[in-house]
Amino acid sequence: RRPQLRLDPITDLTVYIFFFSLDLLPSKDDKDLTKCFLLQVVNILLHYIEKTFDVKSKILDFHHPHQLLEGLDGFNLQLSDHAESLEQLLVDCTDTLKYGVKTGDFQILEFLCMYYRFTYEIAPVFTVMETILLKKMCEIIGWGETEADGIFSPGGSISNLYGILVARYKQYPEIRTKGMRALPCIVLFVSEQGHYSVKKAAAILGIGTDNVIEVKCDERGKMIPAELEKNVLQAKRKGQTPFCVTATAGSTVFGAFDPLHNIADICEMHKLWMHVDAAWGGGLLLSRDHSYKLSGIERANSVTWNPHKLMGVPLQCSAILIREKGLLGACNQMGAGYLFQPDKLYNVDFDTGDKAIQCGRHVDIFKLWLMWKARGTYGFEAQINRYMELAKYFYKVLKKKDNFKLVFDAEPEFTNVCFWYFPPRLKHIPKGFERDQELQKIAPKIKAQMIEEGTAMISYQPCGDKVNFFRMVFSNPATRQRDVDYLIDEIQRLGKDL
Repeated sequence: RRPQLRLDPITDLTVYIFFFSLDLLPSKDDKDLTKCFLLQVVNILLHYIEKTFDVKSKILDFHHPHQLLEGLDGFNLQLSDHAESLEQLLVDCTDTLKYGVKTGDFQILEFLCMYYRFTYEIAPVFTVMETILLKKMCEIIGWGETEADGIFSPGGSISNLYGILVARYKQYPEIRTKGMRALPCIVLFVSEQGHYSVKKAAAILGIGTDNVIEVKCDERGKMIPAELEKNVLQAKRKGQTPFCVTATAGSTVFGAFDPLHNIADICEMHKLWMHVDAAWGGGLLLSRDHSYKLSGIERANSVTWNPHKLMGVPLQCSAILIREKGLLGACNQMGAGYLFQPDKLYNVDFDTGDKAIQCGRHVDIFKLWLMWKARGTYGFEAQINRYMELAKYFYKVLKKKDNFKLVFDAEPEFTNVCFWYFPPRLKHIPKGFERDQELQKIAPKIKAQMIEEGTAMISYQPCGDKVNFFRMVFSNPATRQRDVDYLIDEIQRLGKDL
C-alpha cells in the first residue's frame, strides 16, 4: 500500500523516505506531494542564500578530489542502478551546495546550476560529478577497460564539432600551430541522413562543406557500407585525404541506426577516425531490450551523447566522449598561467577546463547527476522502454486506419514514427505527381490549425522524394496511450475537410 504524506512530529517537515521521483508529477497525480517537495527545495536555496551572506560562514568547505570521490558524511556522488528516495535527494541538494564555492551569484531560475567551471577549486563538487558521469557513460558504451576521456558541452552540435576537431588533431597534430595550409585536402564522410551539424563543424574548422562527402542510405535511412567504401576509394583517387567518418545512431528524421560494425571495419581498414553521433539514440544504451541496435559503438573513437534528448534531462546536457585519454586536452589546452598552475594544493588533473574550447562552462552536469540519483539506471531504462512501447502502439493504430499511411511499413526501430494523413478527397486519386502535389500541402495546413487552436504540436518535413509527412517522436515521460489516441483524433478532425 502506498504510504501517506505525513509530517515529522519533531521537525514539522514532510517525511519523504518512502517516496520516490515516480511519486511526483507528471508520473502520478499527486500535486500535494510535488508541492511539498518543491517547497523543501526552495527552503534549501533560501538557507543557502542566508549562509552565503553570513560573514562568519566559510566561502568554501574545501575537500580534495579523492575525498569527494570516496564520499563525505552521507554525501555519495557515485551512481546506482536503483532510485534514491526523495529524502535522500533533498540531502544531495543540500550537500551539493554545502561543499561548493559560495559565489554570491543568485540566478534562482538556474536553480542549483549557478556556477561556472574551469578549475576544481571554483566548482569542486561539479567537477567530481562530471568525472563520475563521464566514466559511467564510457563504461556503458563499452570502454570500461580503457582510459577514456570526455567533457560536457553546450549541445550535440558542439559535441560533434569536438569529435571532428580531435579526429583532425589525432591525424595532424601540427594543425594547432601551422593551421590548415600545412595539411593536404582532407575530407570526411557522413550519411545523407546525418545531422547538419557535421557540415557546420566542417565550415567552422576550415575544412569546408565541399569536403564533407554524403554517403547514400538504404530505404530505412541507414548508411550503406558499400557506398562508404566506394566513396573513400573515389576520394583517394582524386588526391583527397580521408580522415574521419561520422556514423549516426538514431537519425533525426527516421530514427535510423547506421550499421556500426560494418562502418568500423571500413574505418580500421583505411585508418580513419570513427565518430558516432548518438546524440538522439545514445540513451538506448540504457535499455537491455534495445541496446543491441547500437552494437559496434564500442569500436568508435568518439561518441556524441545527449542526455537532454531520450533521457529527458532539461536542456542543455550533452557529452563528447573520446576513447583515447589525453587527446582532448592535447588538442585544446593552452595552459593559461592565471588559471592552470601546476603547483596547487590538490591534484590538478581535476582542472578539466583546459580540455574545452570554452573557458567558463555552465554547470549542465548537476541535472543529469540528480536525475540519475532519482531514477537510477533501471528507472531510465523503464522510461525509455515505455517510449518504445508507445511508438509501437502508435504504429499499430495507424496501420489499421485507412486514412493514414506509414512512411515505412515495418515496425519502428526507434521512437520516431513517420506517416501521412490522407483526407477523404485524396484517397481515390491514383499515386503519382498530382496526388503528391496535393498531399504535400496537408501536413503544413493541419499543423498550422493545431498551432492556432493550441491543441497539439507535431513536426513535419519532406525527405528526398517523399513529400511532407508527419514525424511523431516519443521522448516525454508524461505521454500516455490516451495522448496518442487524442493526437490521431485531432489530426482527423482538422484534416477531414482539407
